[in-house]
Amino acid sequence: MNSQQPLDPRDLGRVHFIGMGGAGMSAVARLLLARDVAVSGSDAKDSPGLRELESLGAHVFVGQDAQNVAAADTVVVSTAIKDENPELAAARESGLRVLHRSQALAAAMHGRHVIAVAGTHGKTTTSSMTAVALRAAGLDPSWAIGAHVADLGANAGFGAGEWFVAEADESDGSFLAYHPQIAVVTNVEADHLDHYGSQEEFFRAFDEFSATIRDGGVLVACADDPGAANLAARRRAAGHTVVTYGAAATADVVFSEPVPRGTGSTCRLAFTVAGERRSEELMLAVPGAHNVADAAAAFAAGLAAGADADRLLAGLADFHGSARRFDLKGEVGSVRVFDDYAHHPTEVLAALGAARDVAQDHRVLAIFQPHLYSRTREFAEPFCRALEQADLACVTDVFGAREQPEPGITGATIVEHTSTDRVVSTPGADEAIAAVVASAQPGDVVMTIGAGDVTALGPRVLEALEHRR
Repeated sequence: MNSQQPLDPRDLGRVHFIGMGGAGMSAVARLLLARDVAVSGSDAKDSPGLRELESLGAHVFVGQDAQNVAAADTVVVSTAIKDENPELAAARESGLRVLHRSQALAAAMHGRHVIAVAGTHGKTTTSSMTAVALRAAGLDPSWAIGAHVADLGANAGFGAGEWFVAEADESDGSFLAYHPQIAVVTNVEADHLDHYGSQEEFFRAFDEFSATIRDGGVLVACADDPGAANLAARRRAAGHTVVTYGAAATADVVFSEPVPRGTGSTCRLAFTVAGERRSEELMLAVPGAHNVADAAAAFAAGLAAGADADRLLAGLADFHGSARRFDLKGEVGSVRVFDDYAHHPTEVLAALGAARDVAQDHRVLAIFQPHLYSRTREFAEPFCRALEQADLACVTDVFGAREQPEPGITGATIVEHTSTDRVVSTPGADEAIAAVVASAQPGDVVMTIGAGDVTALGPRVLEALEHRR
């Protein structure tokens, strides 16, 4: 991925987005419209998201055709857009500037101080928390996040302040485009090996990311995660400013005494401001130890941005989550159904841990849809170990997304590693729903987990629970 300095949005001319209806592309389009850039875009199907962009001034095409780029100066694509796409092919034939989504986002951020939040897990929540906390602190940030954030009203927005909070995606190396003033690394744990080829290359990408921090900038890194801690040590040894956070007593921002409270949690934060060491209670409206860690990261980033500590704490207390992150879908007969985007073993373990905190003495039931054949193959046993933390985990067929099926790799590949009857293979959605609903009792928590279309099952579970009554 090109790590050159970001373009000025005034130099882009008319910008056309291929696949503008997607969450990531629509966010960048929204931001460029806010900067008075002429925007057009297409998608294969109409959607409310497209019509919302149209209401903001974008020219919308439903369907993709070479003629749609005729008036464009710059064309924006994501990794999902194939070379044979007629609009991309026409753009290249005409010699138009073609940018990856990350480069267009970097242009949208031009002139602002960037806080880029990276890491294998926790990017969305940490960047959401950071933006919400900075707003509460009166800094009026801009933001671009990979999910709708209810407290912000959208997945992207342009504020009047000098800071811009961006979720920085490492999956295809695109996080090298942002050149942040503050970089947050929540953890560095191998993933996306279909792109990087090896763990070593994946880890090297984070060193490259830290090298894009602007002169005088700050790396905020988790002291509890070996990958992030080692990155921080290397960065500090090279003479750069590093702020660490974590449960480790050696961290600059230390969280301790985490206590679950219903669907929320509390902990204590110890930190230094103006040479004075302070300890304050942090109250959160979201559950789970992972959210405590993400809040500490957001707090550390906020301090690095110069925000008032007390106002940051108040802002974090008012954070109510982002879409598909322990997202309550409803309740029937005292059975609560949540949806979560977790698609890596560590994330699944964290989501189930949060569910356990909420369920207390009741049971946790899960429907898990593996995402990508390559990830299922690489992490089958760790997925199984994570899912064994549920009282019942139904594993569906793999959501292949951009990948073609691999012979012998299915949801059952995960189940093969269990020695209990708590993790079971339910290839079809109907089978998984039936199993969970048959088992659910008042007080239980049901989780739908995965990055694919498993998110659509929550309402169906609720409907089935209603019919059972």
